[in-house]
Amino acid sequence: MTDPGPGTGADDVLALDAAQLDAYFALMEAVSLLQHGVEQQLRAEGDLSYVQFQLLARLAAARGQLTMTELADGVVYSRSGLTYQAGLLEKAGLITRGPSPDDDRATLVTITDSGLALLGRVMPGHIQVTRRLLLDPLSGSDLRHLGDIMTRVRDHMRAQPPRSAAPRKRRPAPASPSPAATRD
Repeated sequence: MTDPGPGTGADDVLALDAAQLDAYFALMEAVSLLQHGVEQQLRAEGDLSYVQFQLLARLAAARGQLTMTELADGVVYSRSGLTYQAGLLEKAGLITRGPSPDDDRATLVTITDSGLALLGRVMPGHIQVTRRLLLDPLSGSDLRHLGDIMTRVRDHMRAQPPRSAAPRKRRPAPASPSPAATRD
């Protein structure tokens, strides 16, 4: 990331300077450590993955219902992965899925009372982990600055079309045998 060197085809790309590289690595390490701590707590207290927690929390914050597209736009996860995770939550009785009364093409996801109860059980531990790992070392001024910075970065990244709006990648069709191969 600093200097790709000759022959890499990156001659037009400026290397990251030391400050940029330090900020990038510090952010990535902090995010990894925070995510690991949160995932451990969610597994231990609710047998939930972080993505499942995000889905339940977003549904609860949205008064209990969102479409699958709205959920996909809110979390950074593949469509197929989101469908799989929603299936696991539905099987566990934490959400229901059904057709939207407003749009025949949309699937409406609703958090159940059991889903709300589980969210209520894991939330205190989630808050404790978040405070301990992320918030405790920050002053009020630090927190405001971090919030401002990360909001700008997030908004810049979200200015791109949402992942759920991106065209699906299709696998290429299998190549048909050449005419010479079929004659023999």
